[in-house]
Amino acid sequence: MTQMTIGHLYTSLHAGCASAVARVLEAYEVEVEYVDLDPDDIEDALEGAEVDLLVSAWFPRDEKLAGPGRRVLGDLYQPVVSFAALSPLGAVGTLTSADVDRIIVSDDSRHALEEALKQLPALSVLPVESIGEGALIERLEKARDAGEKPLVVATQPHAVFHTDLLTVIEDPAHLLGGEMSARMIMREDVARQADSDLLDELSEMMLGNKVMSALDYVISVEGQDPEGAAEAWQRGRLIGR
Repeated sequence: MTQMTIGHLYTSLHAGCASAVARVLEAYEVEVEYVDLDPDDIEDALEGAEVDLLVSAWFPRDEKLAGPGRRVLGDLYQPVVSFAALSPLGAVGTLTSADVDRIIVSDDSRHALEEALKQLPALSVLPVESIGEGALIERLEKARDAGEKPLVVATQPHAVFHTDLLTVIEDPAHLLGGEMSARMIMREDVARQADSDLLDELSEMMLGNKVMSALDYVISVEGQDPEGAAEAWQRGRLIGR
């Protein structure tokens, strides 16, 4: 197979991941094209053969995408919704409104927070502010400078976790849910034509949350294009060893 179309969500995080996967494909002389997708477009894009490879689906949340005629590959990183704060605090179950004065939640983590607050009555009285993932760092910098004490709910990996702004708070009961697995979905007809060594390499590919947060940071904050960020990862220049 000499050409493959990668579909990915339009965020910098997913664009960076897709570009990193593309580096592997290109090493096998596969020409890569990209398609940006809205979440509601993914099923139709796979069904209509608009994309050959989806990068990435978060399992078990996205298990519905792994239907007949599709092959699931790899375990690229492990998304997890996390509690965090601007300074170290005790486990989330011990916190009260004396410890934090508001909740700042990224939009993609709002549902997980709503479920968790059912188990956290001492925190359910706090004002909740939802914010887009791309604006989270700027909002937290303002909170730090203003002396606010927010409880933050955000999904790792994210650019903010490549900074020193946040300290992750223990959530021993996994109130926000457990770790997920970011996996690739390839159309089965494409997989049958692909080089077996390429499929093996994709299956074994591991980026991890630390690399993904760094990719998100250099793309969304520093303004590097996804391909350049992926090249920095491949050459070992993205994060310190």
